[in-house]
Amino acid sequence: MNHERGQSFLLELPTLRLELPFSSILLNKLFIQTGDGSMAPLDDIAETIAKDQGLTAKVLTMANSAFYGLQSEVRTVNRAVTVLGLNEIRTLILALGVRHIATLHPLPGSFDISRYFEHQLAVGLAAKELAPALGAPDGDNLFTAGVLHDLGKLLTAQHRPADWQAIETLAQTDVIPFHQAEDRYWGLDHGLIGSMILKAWNLPPELTEPVNWHHAPTHAPDHRRAALTLCTADAIIHFLANPVAPATAPWQNVLAKFHLSLDDTLESIQTVLASRPPNLFAAAA
Repeated sequence: MNHERGQSFLLELPTLRLELPFSSILLNKLFIQTGDGSMAPLDDIAETIAKDQGLTAKVLTMANSAFYGLQSEVRTVNRAVTVLGLNEIRTLILALGVRHIATLHPLPGSFDISRYFEHQLAVGLAAKELAPALGAPDGDNLFTAGVLHDLGKLLTAQHRPADWQAIETLAQTDVIPFHQAEDRYWGLDHGLIGSMILKAWNLPPELTEPVNWHHAPTHAPDHRRAALTLCTADAIIHFLANPVAPATAPWQNVLAKFHLSLDDTLESIQTVLASRPPNLFAAAA
């Protein structure tokens, strides 16, 4: 229908102004320090973050927010890293980066930014919970990928608002998922768009590939199990937000394949969401 517009947008992505509120050098160093097999001391990681005063202030504000519900005030980055953990800090910093990007350009009136961030975090939490049961290698990476998985939606809404609204209308009119409407409208989906930007930030394939393929995990050339877990988490969170008739859905088939109880799985994810309400994160970010 509009495949040329889709290809044009992909070509434009590298030229978009998507400045993170912190140095890309800092982000790259942070991922090296918190990556698998890293022996970087916590003090070194805290020092990397503390070099950016603005980022330090945001991290401390979030660490002391109701979302984390810590018993005592966190006054230093060192303490935040110690209390929250390396992967939580890494994910938090990326979420703050995306939150900043969301302020750079207007969004269509129907794009609810708070609900967007609630969904992102809920999928991250669900993916981390599902990872062991689905045999995904790294639940912490999946938590991060979940928080980033719909970045492409945000970028489309900001930079191609007319196309975003046309896709949204198509999804509502034909009663199909948003990613299917995207493919029908311009031959690509938001997973590809988001992953291209994440790659430009030099994030590792363990994050970019599940995001890229989270609506087509069986086609993923690498990190297929992580993509499947992210896909399943996304579908479950959508289901919990808007339960449909109990006809068998693809994500239910995934649970059955891994011999997981539908009721038990939903209960475990709802318990996680209740213990860390995504709306509190969205309000504080």
